[in-house]
Amino acid sequence: MNDEAVTHYHSLVDQYTWGFRRLNDTFGRCATPRIGWQIDPFGHSREQASLFAQLGFDGMFFGRLDYQDKNKRLKDKTMEFIWKASPNLGARANLFTVALYNTYSPPPGFCYDILCNDEPINDDPDSPDYNVKERVEQLVRYAYRQATSYNTNNVIFTMGEDFNYQHAEMWFTNLDRLIRYVKEEKGSEVNIFYSTPSCYLKAVNDAKLQWSTKSDDFFPYASDPHSYWTGYFSSRPAIKFFERMGNNLLQISKQLSVLTRLEGYEKQLEHFREAMGVMQHHDAVTGTEKQLVAYDYARILYDGMQQGTNIAADAIRKWRSTGNSNFAPEQMHTCMQLNISTCLYTEDKDFVLAIYNPLSQKVVSPIRVPVQNGKYNVIDLADGNELTSQIVPIPNSVREIPGRKSTSTHELVFLASLPPLGYKTYTVKRSSENISPQMVTANSIGNEFYNVSVDEYGQVVVEWKKQKDMELTQSFHYYDAMEGNNEEFRNRSSGAYIFRPKNASARNFVNSASYEVHTGPLVEEIHQCVTDWICQVIRVYSGMEYVEFDWLVGPIPVKDRIGKEVVTRYYSNLNSSGEFYTDSNGREMLKRKRNYRPTWNLELEEPVSGNYYPVTSKISLKDDEKLLKLSLLTDRAEGGTSMRDGEIEMMIHRRLLKDDAFGVGEALNEFAFGEGLVVRGSHYIIGGSIRDLDELAVKEKTLARQLLLRPWTFIQSIEKNSSAPTPHVPNSQGTGLAKSLPQNVQILTLEPWKDGSVLLRLEHIFELGETARLSKPVEVNIQDLFTTFTIVSIKETTLGGNQWIDDMNRLKWESETNDVLQTEEHISHPVEIKEGVINVLLEPFEIRTFIVEIAPRYL
Repeated sequence: MNDEAVTHYHSLVDQYTWGFRRLNDTFGRCATPRIGWQIDPFGHSREQASLFAQLGFDGMFFGRLDYQDKNKRLKDKTMEFIWKASPNLGARANLFTVALYNTYSPPPGFCYDILCNDEPINDDPDSPDYNVKERVEQLVRYAYRQATSYNTNNVIFTMGEDFNYQHAEMWFTNLDRLIRYVKEEKGSEVNIFYSTPSCYLKAVNDAKLQWSTKSDDFFPYASDPHSYWTGYFSSRPAIKFFERMGNNLLQISKQLSVLTRLEGYEKQLEHFREAMGVMQHHDAVTGTEKQLVAYDYARILYDGMQQGTNIAADAIRKWRSTGNSNFAPEQMHTCMQLNISTCLYTEDKDFVLAIYNPLSQKVVSPIRVPVQNGKYNVIDLADGNELTSQIVPIPNSVREIPGRKSTSTHELVFLASLPPLGYKTYTVKRSSENISPQMVTANSIGNEFYNVSVDEYGQVVVEWKKQKDMELTQSFHYYDAMEGNNEEFRNRSSGAYIFRPKNASARNFVNSASYEVHTGPLVEEIHQCVTDWICQVIRVYSGMEYVEFDWLVGPIPVKDRIGKEVVTRYYSNLNSSGEFYTDSNGREMLKRKRNYRPTWNLELEEPVSGNYYPVTSKISLKDDEKLLKLSLLTDRAEGGTSMRDGEIEMMIHRRLLKDDAFGVGEALNEFAFGEGLVVRGSHYIIGGSIRDLDELAVKEKTLARQLLLRPWTFIQSIEKNSSAPTPHVPNSQGTGLAKSLPQNVQILTLEPWKDGSVLLRLEHIFELGETARLSKPVEVNIQDLFTTFTIVSIKETTLGGNQWIDDMNRLKWESETNDVLQTEEHISHPVEIKEGVINVLLEPFEIRTFIVEIAPRYL
């Protein structure tokens, strides 16, 4: 089962879609899943429930919820409820939800496996250990006690545990005896039998009761007063970024397979899909696995990405050579280590770049390529024009990362204007003229929108040029990790799951920050180090309305035998009134309030970790008096909070020396190349006036999409004795779309499916009320949308692509307010099909999924 805190909805939808496809292919449509079984994830997101509803599920079951929440629900008999999972989708996203009584464990005393020590059922009346009557009484008493916390006469026993059913015969022998003897001893009073979650839901639904509702989520999760499971929001940050890269490449591989009608790569694509599916596991991308297992997950994903690279590179090669028998482009490559400014194909040679944009709108994107010092000419092969470019030195902190093997000393920067679902090609040649970028003595950088400087204390200061009443400072800090023996609540250690700082105040760094400034026509940068193991590059691009904080942390020192949890803080002058907003799996935003839970009176003994929430892609503050908004976007999932008004705090790296005793069995102490792990990542700051809500919302959403699905660079080295492609070569650029989609629509999925068909998902990306202009229904004609194929037929499915939308028939539930909160009918408008038109209407934040048959145009 997937995690719900640090996973992105794009990857979740993919995971379920491929799993359903495998079930359908193996067992047929009778195996269509009807419930979600999320019994072990460490907290539960509202978006997960919304996705389950859109998949056609009748309900979901989970095992973990905050101990204070659980105690209240047990008392109030609200362990089962209707989760109103999306204010945008309304009733379509409501989901009946069951919180299990004993997580996912059997009743105490009734575990039967080689790892259990419970007394078996002895039904030999001649044996001195005969115990049928007392064991039956014990189980029945437990059933009645459990029933006092639920509303019907049905109770569910979860007969299993971690690592169980190694001795399945032992389990089923004892279960068979329990079923038999409960029936004999209790007759019709108590009926115990083998069942399934779907059968249980049907029995509960048949009771025709009215149910309480919930509209927030289940984060953060605490299992006791000192164990807040908020550390895993940031554990193993490198693998969290690697997973995000994997999703980026998977979408590109699938898109290009369809657009170029690439054949013979089904097994490779399947390999990649399954690697990404494995990464969504609640002990994979979460960082809560043993170190050797983490290495294996990375290997699995790397192997899958290698398959994806081959698919995408071959597709680009096919696209570039189409219709030109005299032009046979060489094989292109990708560089997986651009995040540490390493690329074998660009360091000492001229080269060709083919850059693919997986978004449904055209983009202008900064491209950074590792090179050696010098002057370079960048030529757009589509029109023969030379582009403005700039050389920027690679910071020493990056060049000295353990294990980095590269001769590149600088990065070549230029802005690529890319078509939607399309590519452009560029040649890069080193000039005989040799120049070096000049470091300037100023203490500030800027563009049309921001001034950025370093103050006397080493803090970075950001000032808005248009919004004079808005400013921000940034600095790094770290918490000392609590270390204990874990035998009591108060002795809980910080670990892979748990974040528990020793003190509520984070440590500051002594004012020893050093920095240098680099400027140029495209980008201006401050290279700063606050200590020998924390550095960053703050950059602003010409014409770009965000400030990038490119941080680098590690190896975190632990010679003092104290684990450390590193955070970066952004202090603004906003009065946020104790409130902040975080995304749910990269989709809808939820309001958070410091030291508060919406559904119970919180008693908080861990004031820092108890206020941490998962930030998959964005965290925001608002000032309702000044009408200002500040947002921070991430390049991976991280834990975040706002401990003081106007402040955003993000945890970016952790190195711990003790385990938290929740199952990993070893400390979260990552190494690479014999040293503590170094991690590099980025935050993107954007903000402005809420008066310009439309403009600000579009900027935020556009940036978020561009960070999730970045342009992918394919590279071909030009050897000394070979000639580079000349300008105006046919197919120097290509696009899969006849025109960009509207700003509020994106193609979420374009994927080769079965028997030549294509899986197509369209998504409305704006919430209700998010903008006045774009939070409205929008109609898209997809008949002639694609340039390389036409749509012959189209049929809508549920979100998972495994059942026709007209076949979805979910159970109906009624709330305590007498509202019927789920309906059988899918309320989306039918697709309008007539000559030359296939119109799809999308409501705000709606995703619609189709299987389409296509006919080629060319390729």
